[in-house]
Amino acid sequence: MSSAVIPINVTLVLVLVILVAVAAVVTAAGGLGPAHSPLLAAVRAAVQLAVVSGIITFLLETGWWAVFVVVMVAAAVVTASRRVTGTFRGYWLAAPIVCGLVPVLALVLFSGLVPLEGIAVIPIAGILIGNAMTATTLAGRRALDELSSRHGEYEAALALGFLPRGAALEVAREPAAEALIPSLDQTRTVGLVTLPGAYVGVLLGGASPLQAGAAQLLVLIGVLAVQAIAVLITVELIARELITRP
Repeated sequence: MSSAVIPINVTLVLVLVILVAVAAVVTAAGGLGPAHSPLLAAVRAAVQLAVVSGIITFLLETGWWAVFVVVMVAAAVVTASRRVTGTFRGYWLAAPIVCGLVPVLALVLFSGLVPLEGIAVIPIAGILIGNAMTATTLAGRRALDELSSRHGEYEAALALGFLPRGAALEVAREPAAEALIPSLDQTRTVGLVTLPGAYVGVLLGGASPLQAGAAQLLVLIGVLAVQAIAVLITVELIARELITRP
């Protein structure tokens, strides 16, 4: 099966311009926001992807691709910290992201399913890190919001003899678990509702549909494991008051 790499040419630029224009017109005409928002987002995405592509190319050629994985983790921690705590000092949020990533990535790599090469590790690590960040952010925000809005229930649990950790878990654990719903739904409906990026990417790279399906399944199950670990640790840290809002 031949590869189907998307060419970088004038046609690609023209199609992208048309799509951005459609998004801008629909956004403005539908009262969804200013027309320049999609344009700015598209320009920013193009610039960022160009810079990242150049950096990744350099790191792959020099063998320093592991540095980029560390940078991705650091960026994920900073983003989660800003979303959950409203500051850039949520250092404990590194724990759920790293603890979710490391065992899953190690299993995938040392099993031999994914070669220990930068060109393979970077996209897999990026998917896992991004999903760990998303789960941590959603779980953290939901848990802290619930503890704030249902503080009376928390105090009632304390009055019944619960320790602070146990009382916090009673209030926050179930709402925080909602962070797993998107990945669970995507896994349940893959192939029926969506064909996720890993499947499409492997297919465009020249693999057979069966090989693309195997790669996508590995990614989906890996994401579920990463997010489950991340949510569990996030809730535990919040219950122990190691992650709080100012």
